Amino acid sequence: MKRTLTLLLMVLALPMMASAQEPLSQNEFLRRYTNLAERVGPAGLGVETLLNKWEAAWPEDPQLYLARFNFCFTRSRTSHIEDMSVDKYLGKDPILPMTDSLGNKHNYFEVFDYDDDLFAQANSAIGQAITLKPWHLDYRMARIDALLAYEKDKPEMTLQELKALADKHYKEHPVWEYEGMDGITEEQFRAFMQDYCVAIFRLGSETSAQAFKALSERMLTYCKDEPLFLDNLGSYHLVRKEYKQARKYYDQVLKKHPSDMTALKNSILMARTMKDVKLEKKYLALMAKNGETEVDRQSAQARLDAYNLK
Repeated sequence: MKRTLTLLLMVLALPMMASAQEPLSQNEFLRRYTNLAERVGPAGLGVETLLNKWEAAWPEDPQLYLARFNFCFTRSRTSHIEDMSVDKYLGKDPILPMTDSLGNKHNYFEVFDYDDDLFAQANSAIGQAITLKPWHLDYRMARIDALLAYEKDKPEMTLQELKALADKHYKEHPVWEYEGMDGITEEQFRAFMQDYCVAIFRLGSETSAQAFKALSERMLTYCKDEPLFLDNLGSYHLVRKEYKQARKYYDQVLKKHPSDMTALKNSILMARTMKDVKLEKKYLALMAKNGETEVDRQSAQARLDAYNLK
């Protein structure tokens, strides 16, 4: 009787043992990864083991490769503090500005360095995610963000990725997906591209300035009257003190969008820098009429009145 009972218990246990050996679902792996990453970070203790198990069970899960991208990119990145004789580094303010006892200015910046091999692994992982879900815009943007950080003040690969993204958007007309958003409108896509233009411009190098110009020009081949990118080209030439070219782009914007604040403010600044009172009065009149806020309009009118009293 005892032996029969033992055998019966063993037989009943077999389905439970088989069930315990079944792989976790994709959603369960994602849930466990999310919980673990929140506790220890995307490259913390235990994350790599979980990722390896996830890949063994679901080798075609794009969420896995996004998680592995985050793991490899985080591991590739280290930082140190550096004293630089500049007011900004890659568009950022110093984390600690100081003046020594001799009156010398010291600006301390956090500088990030990247391990090339680990960064290559991160790039490969996000590439696999994109292959599995080619219309997931957030995957493509994750790769672009990583490249922008990795290349620092020389965003050459970043520019090529952004140009390719613009070409794909306007030539193939994909229906983009983005985590947490119900589709992507044309206006939102242009806003994303403008955000990258601004980020590149703020890097502050000659290479980044050329990339800023090139990306703005590429976008204008597809949406030639878009004030965002026309303003960009105006700003590119304004910074270089190429006022004739800058004015051409700003006037093009103001002709169709007289309340565009970037074009209005920069045109006034440009005229003031050139000490061209007649030109400044022209733009002040536009600001007094079309300024975005009452303060903008009143301020422009007050300066215009002051000029007219002379």
